[in-house]
Amino acid sequence: MMITCFTLSAISVITLWLFSLWRVFSSSLVQANPSFPSKSTRTGNGRGRSNVLLVVAHPDDESMFFAPTILYLTSNGHNLYILCISNGNSEGKGNIRKEELYRACATLKVPLQQIKVVDHLDLQDGFGKPWNHQLLAAFVEEEIKKQCIDVVITFDNYGVSGHPNHRDVHTGICMLLRENLEMNIEAWELISTNIFRKYIGPVDIWSSISSALSDHSGSICCLPNQNPLKCYQAMAEHYSQWVWFRKLFVLLSRYTYVNTVRRIVY
Repeated sequence: MMITCFTLSAISVITLWLFSLWRVFSSSLVQANPSFPSKSTRTGNGRGRSNVLLVVAHPDDESMFFAPTILYLTSNGHNLYILCISNGNSEGKGNIRKEELYRACATLKVPLQQIKVVDHLDLQDGFGKPWNHQLLAAFVEEEIKKQCIDVVITFDNYGVSGHPNHRDVHTGICMLLRENLEMNIEAWELISTNIFRKYIGPVDIWSSISSALSDHSGSICCLPNQNPLKCYQAMAEHYSQWVWFRKLFVLLSRYTYVNTVRRIVY
């Protein structure tokens, strides 16, 4: 009897997983905000296209957390730039991780010349190393002006995993935007979820779509990843980090299959 119950439960879980994966593949941008990102480029390079800056804390953040967003933006012709605030040198592998980031971004179709990695003494990878928000904001502002950025995307105030560097990136960007309202930048944050939703893989697509569609203000957008294998391939380029638990993370994480982003009000 126990074996039968276990078998039925296993079949139910596998069926739900496969059905949810089909929903991810068959989904497109959820129409809670059909024009995401809504600001078009100020340079006139293509109607309806945006110059978008993704700001992350470490090499591999882009693949572990933001792959659905990156793939959506690049496949729709937006000009995506990535600013990585550290080279991930906590284990003395900064130069290696920087090169891994370039290879991962090539897999995600982001050109090398549109990637910048910061290596500053006051912005070093680590749990016990608070980042200088003013300095961080200065690097972001420099990139915004240099690339004529319309839209900034980054972590929310929890930073998915609660890593202090992720949270510092959010804080620094919000500070920059509040102090420079004349820049008129549209900003979005990747929504963190509870631990249960975080590790249910494609099954989270139902909650993500529901939250986007129930938001009538247009401030939440659901971005399904119609090619989850790209996330796995990109993360595999981070060879120095590609240990068993990160392989498991990419398989089980909802951030492989869907991103839910929310407009930052500042």
